[in-house]
Amino acid sequence: MKVGVIGGGAAGLSAALELLRQGHEVEVFERAPFLGGQASTFDVGGARLEKGYHHLFTSDVDMAWLINELGLESKLAWIPSKVGLFHKGRIWNFSTPTDLLKFSAISLIDRFRLGLVTLYLRRRRNWRGFENVTAAKWLPRWVGKRGYEAIWEPLLRGKFGQHYHEIGMTWFWGKIALRLASRGRSLGGEQLAYPMGSFGEVFDTLGQRIRELGGQAHTEATVTRVVMEDGKATGLEVELPGEGPTIRAFDAVLSTTPSWIFASLVPELPQSYREALTSTTYLAAVMMVLELDRQLTSTYWLSIADSEVPFVAAIEHTNFIPPEHYGGSHLLYLSNYLDTLNPMYHMNHDELLATYLPSLKRLNPEFDASWIKSSHYHREEAAQPVNGTGYASRIPAHRTPIDGLYLANTTQIFPEDRGTNYSVRVGRKAARLLLTDYGHNVTGELPQPVIKDSITSAMEW
Repeated sequence: MKVGVIGGGAAGLSAALELLRQGHEVEVFERAPFLGGQASTFDVGGARLEKGYHHLFTSDVDMAWLINELGLESKLAWIPSKVGLFHKGRIWNFSTPTDLLKFSAISLIDRFRLGLVTLYLRRRRNWRGFENVTAAKWLPRWVGKRGYEAIWEPLLRGKFGQHYHEIGMTWFWGKIALRLASRGRSLGGEQLAYPMGSFGEVFDTLGQRIRELGGQAHTEATVTRVVMEDGKATGLEVELPGEGPTIRAFDAVLSTTPSWIFASLVPELPQSYREALTSTTYLAAVMMVLELDRQLTSTYWLSIADSEVPFVAAIEHTNFIPPEHYGGSHLLYLSNYLDTLNPMYHMNHDELLATYLPSLKRLNPEFDASWIKSSHYHREEAAQPVNGTGYASRIPAHRTPIDGLYLANTTQIFPEDRGTNYSVRVGRKAARLLLTDYGHNVTGELPQPVIKDSITSAMEW
């Protein structure tokens, strides 16, 4: 059969690869001038750097499978990471259980409660019991008010802004379970991985593999609507560079677009399914990337638990991958998740940088703006779905109510959080479901996820 795929990010490209591996035809349409979606890159010092920070956990089995499938496994480097927390004007190490015991900003009893609850969440496998309670309600009860207000509340506020109190405990549990899986049984230092050619190389290679297998992957291709005949999806109306709108016929269509875009492409969707799509709130990822002439801190991943700092995390990429890889520049991501009501969402590059600069001096009192060699601003509108309580019952199904039309996007990754690993998985799973529905045999198995009892089957804060 012939399948049209809307979107050339991790989910769309992985779905296309799966369809081709199973012996079918596929055509991918990506609106941007590049493949890879949120894993796209830009040039820094002669090397490629992701517009938004990326790495892999040991639990990211689907992305590891893809890298091996593409013959890039020799480029995947596993590296110890150093994690920290900025709280009350100082950086605290948070890489090992011993670091938690040294976190004297709260009492020893509160530290023990934090540690015990973390171990409990790591070992608990039944997440469904958390579905009807928010993290903001559950956590203070069990870790204590002081521990919650010192660590988890500022991080939730930083991640979700005004929506922080809506976040379901299931989402939080998934973060803990997956993060600690990268620390092993001893909960010691964390091992993270990075493909030394960048994630952009991974998805460029995937696009090349799709073409080698007989598929097509178009860039700068805008899908304007899903074509319907007798209540069935039969094709796509597409605008390619230098061409007017054309109709491409397909036996089935798989969309990997954000939910509100998908709804706009298919006016014929029933109201109940449309409501499941449009009820999801997305936050934009707003990323400032600084090229510095020296190191700002010694930490790779610094979570910010301080309401006076206007970003949620400072990720010093060159404390993970050496600056020599980027022509000697030290690279710092300043990360935020914002909705349209936040004034920072509407700031331009220079305004946002000016807002952030005073806080860099708080992270390192010696910092001076002269350290900045260059800065870059990137924004991804549909970066973070807001998963509230009871979310499992509201997830739109991969099978839409329209025959021949399927959906695979980040709102369906649950209880895991968004990330390239789970986008690869959800894309492959939706492709296999589509083929099964059409009576085709599907060979091979998907890698086993760390969270086995999931709806559809991680990144940091």
